[in-house]
Amino acid sequence: MKTITDITPQVKSATRCNVFLDGEFFCGMNLETVMKNRLRVGLTVTEAELEAIQLESDLHTAIDKAMTYLTGSVKTEKQVRDYLKEKGFTYPVIARVIEKLADYGFLNDEYYAKRYAETYADKKGARLIKLELRKKGVKDDAADQAVEDLGDQTDAAIAIAKKYMRGKEPDLKTVQKLYRHLLSKGFGYDEAKAAADAVRAEEED
Repeated sequence: MKTITDITPQVKSATRCNVFLDGEFFCGMNLETVMKNRLRVGLTVTEAELEAIQLESDLHTAIDKAMTYLTGSVKTEKQVRDYLKEKGFTYPVIARVIEKLADYGFLNDEYYAKRYAETYADKKGARLIKLELRKKGVKDDAADQAVEDLGDQTDAAIAIAKKYMRGKEPDLKTVQKLYRHLLSKGFGYDEAKAAADAVRAEEED
């Protein structure tokens, strides 16, 4: 058993305090958690008991920060994990937060992938969208389904091709550059060729 020898307010946060055991700093904790658990100077506790209380304190703070981070836009599980890690939360706390957010319906990578794919379908091809989803931590099956639901993107490729060709002559060299441009945007070979052929035919009419 150890004794709480001091509880002092933190300089940078009015809602958190530092807890000392036997004269040495042990952990930071929300003031609300300290009051809820009736922690006070002179109270004897085990380190395990205080660690459990600290976990509760950090979990409360981490959920608040995660919810603020999620406000205004959908995020992937990986993005939330990375954000909380940057804020200094431990793996057990992050794991609990992710679990709770998923249970509440605030984290859904399948929904995120679908929304992302639909948002960028007129600007990027399926290959690039899938690559970006994977970088954001979306699993392959969810990313695959999201881009599969987009179907054929030839119309989107044609719209981008028309924009690219404005003010340019539809000669072979320029059309070849257009084709490579469409591939760089993530469109498939057939979609890029169909778009390049359509724009060239239109320009030549």
